[in-house]
Amino acid sequence: MDNSLYRLVYYSRNQIGDDGAAFSSNVDEILAKSQVNNLRDEITGALLFNAGCFAQVLEGPLERVEAAFERIQQDERHGEVSLLAVDPISHRYFPNWAMGFIGTSEAHAKRFADVGSSSGFDPSRLSGEQIHTLLRDLAIEEEAA
Repeated sequence: MDNSLYRLVYYSRNQIGDDGAAFSSNVDEILAKSQVNNLRDEITGALLFNAGCFAQVLEGPLERVEAAFERIQQDERHGEVSLLAVDPISHRYFPNWAMGFIGTSEAHAKRFADVGSSSGFDPSRLSGEQIHTLLRDLAIEEEAA
């Protein structure tokens, strides 16, 4: 198997619903399953939720990142799944994150308010690089806290 690293960036629409408890439970389930799968598959990355959308960066071996993305596309909790980028990378940007979740705290909401105001946090209006940079910067802040 080719051990080259790749970064895959996508966004999807929240199909879970607006109920806070149901949403929280589903996100917890997504994260728990992702962390198990990603540790097994040597995938790292971060997941952002805001304004009814998910945006995610996955990094690891291409075959495994593509398999994870295929599972996401089949998951009924994600709608309108859109691939933004698949690029080779020289190193991991989320080496300590089997799957980090960003987007529920007020601090994170303030941090990407400038992106939200310019795009309405409509990931379809953001590039894969913009989403990657946003998540990377938020992950660095989270690790420093």
